[in-house]
Amino acid sequence: MAEPVALAALALEAAVGWPAWLYARIGHPVGGFARLIAACERRWNRPKAPEQRRRRFGVATVLLLFLIAIAAGLAIEAVAAHSSFGWLVLVIAAFPGLAQHSLYVHVRPVAAALARGDLTAARTAVGYIVGRDTARLDAPGVARAAIESLAESFCDGVVAPLFWLLVAGLPGLWAYKAINTADSLIGHREPRWRAFGWAAARTDDLLNLVPARLSGMLLCLAGGRGWRTLWRDAGKHASPNAGWPEAAMAGALGLRLAGPIAYDGVVADKPWIGDGRAEATAHDIRRALALYVRTCGLLWILAGGVAWLR
Repeated sequence: MAEPVALAALALEAAVGWPAWLYARIGHPVGGFARLIAACERRWNRPKAPEQRRRRFGVATVLLLFLIAIAAGLAIEAVAAHSSFGWLVLVIAAFPGLAQHSLYVHVRPVAAALARGDLTAARTAVGYIVGRDTARLDAPGVARAAIESLAESFCDGVVAPLFWLLVAGLPGLWAYKAINTADSLIGHREPRWRAFGWAAARTDDLLNLVPARLSGMLLCLAGGRGWRTLWRDAGKHASPNAGWPEAAMAGALGLRLAGPIAYDGVVADKPWIGDGRAEATAHDIRRALALYVRTCGLLWILAGGVAWLR
């Protein structure tokens, strides 16, 4: 059942995304995880507590997220199993965990602003999708940031949720989304989160091992090139996973991505990924979006093929 549900969920999310009117009324399911993580962080991540205690509470937070996500997924699957429209229940429960549509519509405004020469608007737009400082980015820096975010989020927001939906059904999908949300909120190296967020960061790394590599290979396949850059540069990223889709995107587009980046006013001297042009433009963002759409199409074929084989 997971395979046709996955294909239908991909199609539904691509068509409607998560509409703004629906978000305004009920929020998004991931918001529930975010509130739980914030509550755990307030209660268990006391600055004066010993580091080992904070790390143990971080592990407890991850286990709690797993428990809630898996229990909710199993409960929905149980309801679906006794419903005449069980497949539809599963599709509706699965599609909010995918982000093809929302990722596209968040990156596109960056290209539009750069194309009309509005660097201030482009910085604002890219600031919604990246964690780095954007106030001083020049136009190529904004373009590179948008393309890098598109590549990394292709894994986190599309490939990985789909992978875990196919492997473990709704419990797998929502367990992944819970951990990925925790990683984005507390899985940082700053002193406040380093101990408490350690378990979330390491678990997210583990859950993305296969999806990240699959993401990179699919991007190269859809782009028709980039394999050499993928194998050579994927390991240059600080993350064990993010470098795979980013290197694939750089190679497929003939660009250089990453490089020195500022976070909270501090410049991190990160290595370049790819050996093409560093002067990315609005046109390159549009090329990246076109590649993204083609690669999402490959995912549809993959989900349909798995369903047919089973």
